[in-house]
Amino acid sequence: MTITFHGAAGTVTGSKHLIELNNGTQILLDCGMFQGLGEETEELNGHFGFNPAKIDYLILSHAHIDHCGLIPRMVAEGFKGTIFSTAPTMDLARVLLNDSAGIQESDVAYINRKREKRGQAPVKPLYTEDDVMEAMRLFKIVEYNEDFEIDPRITLCFTDAGHIIGSAAVHLSILEDGKYKQVSFSGDVGSYGDMLLKNPQTFPQADYIILESTYGDSYHKDLEPIERQLQEIIHQTCILKNGKVIIPAFSVGRTQELLFALNALELKGILPDVAYYVDSPLSEKATMVLKDHTEVYNNRVQQILKYDDDVFQFKGLKFIQSVEESVSLNDDPRPCVIISSSGMAEAGRVKHHIKNSLSNEKNTILLVGYCEPRSLGGQLMAGKKVVHIFGDEYDVRSEVKVIRSMSAHGDADDLLKFLSCQDPEQVKKIFLVHGEEHVQKIFRGKLQDAGFADIMIPEQHQTVDI
Repeated sequence: MTITFHGAAGTVTGSKHLIELNNGTQILLDCGMFQGLGEETEELNGHFGFNPAKIDYLILSHAHIDHCGLIPRMVAEGFKGTIFSTAPTMDLARVLLNDSAGIQESDVAYINRKREKRGQAPVKPLYTEDDVMEAMRLFKIVEYNEDFEIDPRITLCFTDAGHIIGSAAVHLSILEDGKYKQVSFSGDVGSYGDMLLKNPQTFPQADYIILESTYGDSYHKDLEPIERQLQEIIHQTCILKNGKVIIPAFSVGRTQELLFALNALELKGILPDVAYYVDSPLSEKATMVLKDHTEVYNNRVQQILKYDDDVFQFKGLKFIQSVEESVSLNDDPRPCVIISSSGMAEAGRVKHHIKNSLSNEKNTILLVGYCEPRSLGGQLMAGKKVVHIFGDEYDVRSEVKVIRSMSAHGDADDLLKFLSCQDPEQVKKIFLVHGEEHVQKIFRGKLQDAGFADIMIPEQHQTVDI
């Protein structure tokens, strides 16, 4: 049996890990899109490194685009196998992939109009909405903590990873050459004590573990509660300085956590009295999916639902749909809070809001999650005083604030706690993925201190025998 790492190897996007059995059976763990990697991005997304038509099974850990975003591309290139996921992951994937296809088709139509004028051949999107429709027909739901037989030699079990709605760690029991091998893939591991979701679950003893390491060098538990930090930032910016707070936020997970925290402030009677906008049609759809799956909420949220039937709605909140409404926010001088995707500020409507707010000292750009260093959000987080947006140079005069504890990824302590159910002496090897190399090297030392002996940091397209 081999594992080949076709994505999220030395980077945090493009999750794709291919297990091939000696009998030729191929199991792909995730099929994510690369994001925020500059000029490399298009090339990376254009070539899988394997033949999609030969994949028998795809197991999806969760619905973030960097984990599911190339599934329709696989279908367009001949994949006809089964896709296994939890029910919330399937519902979210349908929303996110249709949105991704729509954006690609729109962008390609614009590009091709320019290419036609230059006498160039048209280009095609990575996939279309028809490809998404075909992909969704291949999904099969597997419940958490169910031993599901994929075929007579392979059993799958999902455990809750606590990262986003429906997220799962993947556990495979594979019979090969008369012996069982236990392979676990963490997907993305959430924080213990998440605002909305349950804690990551313990999982059976594994022989081999493919482990995310996004924050393997960090401890991002802030001392102050998130609600208090939000209240202070909004009060300082909107009430005292009469400015705007712009919050780049992923449509799935982060936006809902922000709405939950702002709703909590209203329940306490201390929500600043300004306008609040969610400028992302996708975020509204994702919020509706979360409302449909209340079973994923932790006990705290379940208790709040007994007296507040909508934990994502509060006074002054409006969801923005049209482009015209979005543009009008930039021309409105009144103080407000704008939550908009993407979370790394690399694309989408939020990039326009940042462009129009960045040079005004009254405003605040609030970053609330991981940002790839080369992305606009990453540059702002690093303290750059000049950034480029849509090819133009902008001075950073607005305040830039960060709430690190809102990351959906667990920090170093969370990752070690996730592994605490394992006997290190029985783990033959840990593969560190979904992290930057310098972070992984630091985290490797922490794992060795915890008793795990063999930790590997694989390279892109590297194959390992297990």
